[in-house]
Amino acid sequence: MDSIALKFSIEEYQKIKEYYSSYSTGEVGEYLDFVAVLEGATIRGYVSKKAKRSVVFSGPKGHIEASKWGEVTVENKKEEEKIHIVDFGEQIGSDEVGVGDFYLPMIVVAAYMNSHQYQRLKELGVTDSKKLSDKKIRKLGPILIKEFKFSKLTLPNEKYNEMISKGENLNSLKAKMHNRALNNLHKEYIDVIAIYVDQFVSEERYYSYLDKKDEPILKGISFKTKGESRFPSVATASVIARYYFLLEKDKLEAKYGLEFPFGAGKKADEFKKILLDKVGQEEFDKLVKQNFKNYSN
Repeated sequence: MDSIALKFSIEEYQKIKEYYSSYSTGEVGEYLDFVAVLEGATIRGYVSKKAKRSVVFSGPKGHIEASKWGEVTVENKKEEEKIHIVDFGEQIGSDEVGVGDFYLPMIVVAAYMNSHQYQRLKELGVTDSKKLSDKKIRKLGPILIKEFKFSKLTLPNEKYNEMISKGENLNSLKAKMHNRALNNLHKEYIDVIAIYVDQFVSEERYYSYLDKKDEPILKGISFKTKGESRFPSVATASVIARYYFLLEKDKLEAKYGLEFPFGAGKKADEFKKILLDKVGQEEFDKLVKQNFKNYSN
C-alpha cells in the first residue's frame, strides 16, 4: 500500500497531531502542518486555506496507523505498487531501525553488495526486515555480518537526548548517521556509483541537515521509498540493522532482568513504572528518548 488519506474534524485532527507529537520531525510547509516518522510509517498532517484537515498515512505500516483513526476502505487505498528489484549490480545502500522506539537505540547500517553476491542474498531469503520474523533475523544476522561488508552506527538514547537538546531533530540525526555510514563504506569502495538510501525525507531536506564542517558529504545518492524492496544492498542493511537492534534489546534485558517492549505504544507506557521502580529516575532518563510523549505521560 502506497498511502492512505483521511479527512478529519478540527477536534479529531488536533487529537491525532498530539498523539504523534513525540515523533514529529519539525518539518512544515505552506499546507503541511506536521510530519511524524515511526518505524514503518510516516504521517503527514495538512491544513488547507479553507481550514480543512487531512492526514496522509504512508509506508509499509501506514494502513495500521490509519486504521486507528478511521475506516480504511478500498476507496481510500491506492492500488498497491508492485515493487521489484531494479538494480542487481555493485552498490551500497543504507537503512535504519529504532526510530519509533522509546527504550531502544537508533541504529543505521550501510551495506555493500556486488553482482556476484546477489544470488547469495536470494538463497538466504534476504528482503525487507519488516517482512521477516525476529527468529529469521537472528538466523540471518550472523551470516550477513560474516559474508558482507557493512558499516554500523548506534546512537544510544543518552547521546540521542544530548543531541536533541542541542537543536537536532529525528530526521537531522538520521541524515547525519546515514551520511557517515555510507561514507565509511564508500572510502573502501570508492568506485561504486550506485548508492541508495531508503527515503525518509526529500533529497533537498536530507542535504540541508548535513554540514561539511562535521565530515565529508557523500553526493550522488538515489533516494527511494520502499528501498528495501528495490535494492538488495538496502535490504541487507535493514536486516543487519534489525539484528543488532535485537542484540541491543538482549543486552538491556540481561542487565536489568526485565523484558523491554518495542515501540512507543501502550506497552511502553505500562513498562515505564516498572522500569522507574527498578532503576530510579536518573538511570531511567539515560535509557529512554526524552522527547517522546511517553516520557511526560
